[in-house]
Amino acid sequence: MSATWTPEETTAREGLVRWGRSLFERGLTPGSSGNMSVRLADGFLVTPTNSCLGFLGAASLSRLDADGKHVAGDAPTKELPLHFSFYEARASARAVVHLHATYATALSCLADVDPDDAIPPITPYVVMRVGRVPVVPYTRPGSADVAPLIRAKAPAHPAILLGNHGPVVAGTSLDAAVFAMEELEETAKLTILTRGMAVRHLAAQEIADLEATFKLRG
Repeated sequence: MSATWTPEETTAREGLVRWGRSLFERGLTPGSSGNMSVRLADGFLVTPTNSCLGFLGAASLSRLDADGKHVAGDAPTKELPLHFSFYEARASARAVVHLHATYATALSCLADVDPDDAIPPITPYVVMRVGRVPVVPYTRPGSADVAPLIRAKAPAHPAILLGNHGPVVAGTSLDAAVFAMEELEETAKLTILTRGMAVRHLAAQEIADLEATFKLRG
């Protein structure tokens, strides 16, 4: 532990390393794809540019101040506009996870996916952990052009598919963001596996019951 790290920052650094390794080893984001961030009391921790999530080092994570200025560690991911757009739009967001997970990315490439709701409510857990998932148009990775697209959707949607690029999820903690990302990917897999089949989606009253019981919109 660095003498300059607070307990909060130490925990966040350990979490990014632990989850990065887990996500990579399970094939949820290959090579040097994907990036994660955590909002601290006085700034942000971000995975470095061109880094493999499976081999992150706690000390080399990018440290940004509250204004997003890089102050320590390796250079941050080029996807900062994506992350900051979520933090700006969702006051409750404490972590953002963007992966190139296979099935969710496949959905983001399909021309016939509903742009307002790409992940159908086929299980209660996708409703509880993810909700409705819109698709925003393609922008070049790292481009600031994604910012207004995310800010328009993120207040009502913690998970979004980037067109022809992949999923991004915000959560109230790093654990929560990862769990939601995992649920999104598994549901995307079910969605693709059952394409063309007579699938029974949860009915509106069943979704409303979940939202009321688990206070999903409160």
